[in-house]
Amino acid sequence: MLALVGCLLLLALPATASAKRTASHPLYWGAWIGDQITGEEPPWDMQAVTKFEQKMGKGLSLIEFSAPLAECGSGPCSFSSFPTDEMQRIREYGAIPVLSWNTGATPTSTEMPDFQLADIYHHSYDRYLKAFAREAAEWGHPFFLRFDWEMNGNWFPWAEGANGNKPGDYVKAWRHVHDIFAAAGATNASWVWCPYANTEGALGKFPRYYPGNKYVDWTCMDAYNFGTNRVNPRPWQSFDALFRPTYRELTEKVAPGKPVMLGEIASNGPGAQKASWIRGMFKSIARSYPKVGALVWFDHFDRGLRWPLEIEPGPTAAFRAGLRRNPFLGPEFGALDESPIPMPH
Repeated sequence: MLALVGCLLLLALPATASAKRTASHPLYWGAWIGDQITGEEPPWDMQAVTKFEQKMGKGLSLIEFSAPLAECGSGPCSFSSFPTDEMQRIREYGAIPVLSWNTGATPTSTEMPDFQLADIYHHSYDRYLKAFAREAAEWGHPFFLRFDWEMNGNWFPWAEGANGNKPGDYVKAWRHVHDIFAAAGATNASWVWCPYANTEGALGKFPRYYPGNKYVDWTCMDAYNFGTNRVNPRPWQSFDALFRPTYRELTEKVAPGKPVMLGEIASNGPGAQKASWIRGMFKSIARSYPKVGALVWFDHFDRGLRWPLEIEPGPTAAFRAGLRRNPFLGPEFGALDESPIPMPH
């Protein structure tokens, strides 16, 4: 009888705090790593990934990097080829590449009249886009294509709020490039549509930028907890304050059937506060974001802001603990052959 009572009492007890914090499904995780670790970014220097992995206590399943349509320095523009060697390095490590590819050029400016969205869908750069797509098809392995991200802001030349772009241009450009990839047989690209989380209601409304379900494989959100700083002063914001409103809109209204990626995420701030923010992030994802299947930390110094995880022991320990307590996947995707890339399971 006592044993039975004990069992009933155990059944009646609430779930432990650790159980509440544990995600119920696996997630991809990774980073967009800067040059602060070895002097050069991955995937050009994969030693930076090895050192980052050692700090985090777990291998990465995602490695993000970026490429523009063109490089325009002092001379004529040269158009980018598909980064086959870099993608292969990531795959050989065992991670899935996340290529953030844009239709702008370097050096970047919000005003680039030769690289407006209308130039894309009016075929001005079809020669280069088709070559890029053919090379992607020739490589042949699955990757995430995070294309022309944060389009709802005004800080990139492919945004409708900048560079003379007009309403409707973004969707036309997206569909045009997607169609070029489809015609080239580049079905190994999983298309990731990634607005900036509309934390203050000041950015463009999401539906106007959404290309449609048949053009998108994953939706996505970017957001940063800037905190108090001189570069971009913002109030301190929790993970939920940054992401929950946008998550609900994406998963309930814009694209209910699509998995969600956190394409760029980071917190600024002193070590103890940053560590606390990271712990809150892991708790929130586990409890309230079942459609989030991927997370990429922005591990860069940017305009003096201290986004990297590995530079202070508190944030490093908090992130290590979150990876350990939740079912984040490691570098086990060197033989992945499924496209579009599925929600992890």
